[in-house]
Amino acid sequence: MGMLRDRMIEEMTLRNFAPDTQKSYLYSVARLAKYYGRAPDQLRQNEIRAFVLYLINERKLAPTTVTTVIAGLRFFYNQTLGWDEDKLFLPPRKIIKPLPEVLSPREVAALIGAARGPKQRLLLMTAYSAGLRVKELVNLTVQKIDPELMMIHIERSKDGKGRYTLLSHRLLAELRAYWQRYQPATWVFPNRAKDGPLSRTTAQHIYTATRRRAGIEKGRGIHTLRACFATHLLQAGTDLRTIQLLMGHRSILSTQRYLRLKQHNRDTVSPLDSLDL
Repeated sequence: MGMLRDRMIEEMTLRNFAPDTQKSYLYSVARLAKYYGRAPDQLRQNEIRAFVLYLINERKLAPTTVTTVIAGLRFFYNQTLGWDEDKLFLPPRKIIKPLPEVLSPREVAALIGAARGPKQRLLLMTAYSAGLRVKELVNLTVQKIDPELMMIHIERSKDGKGRYTLLSHRLLAELRAYWQRYQPATWVFPNRAKDGPLSRTTAQHIYTATRRRAGIEKGRGIHTLRACFATHLLQAGTDLRTIQLLMGHRSILSTQRYLRLKQHNRDTVSPLDSLDL
């Protein structure tokens, strides 16, 4: 399995796959091999398909998770081993992307107000004010905050490219007070040992606990704050192209999802109100 793993890593490296993508693809193949207790190159088509059906029917994994597993297996067998598509035949799955839940500005304010301590408060404020992914949030370094340009530099985004996003004046004031108190050397949000960044799991736990204290039922993941960032900018009149750049979306289609979350203009009235009842 070691040689196969090295070959797969080599193929992914040549294609400049992001580290997280490589990790998830490798995990998919390792999971398959562990399920059968045999090397993955010794498995037959019906066994590979049976494993995917097991994940869907018995493990009840989320559709996006199964889609990622299939992508990893397809890459391993088609690109690493050189199988043709007919030999593998794992059909592409229909991707259904539900609309993300969004908090109102009043709810975001309540959430931030329910944070315990300046570090948790700043974590939530940064996620919302800059529209950061969880990985970008926890890996944010002090050097990437530019008060002169009033921008935050995200060095490695989801697609491996860098981008700039907004640095709020209010956030900058909070950051300066936070730095004077804690003086973080590298990461804005270091872990307890201060030898690395805060984990994504811990960031999610902070958000969940704070959301419950604020009495907010919707928006279960910390990524909700990123959706709030995009939606509230749209409601304020910011154009889609600007939001796409700030969010780091490769395609404008990803940004257009937030159009469906945008509330109607307050001047727009329902046709029911014009009826003479």
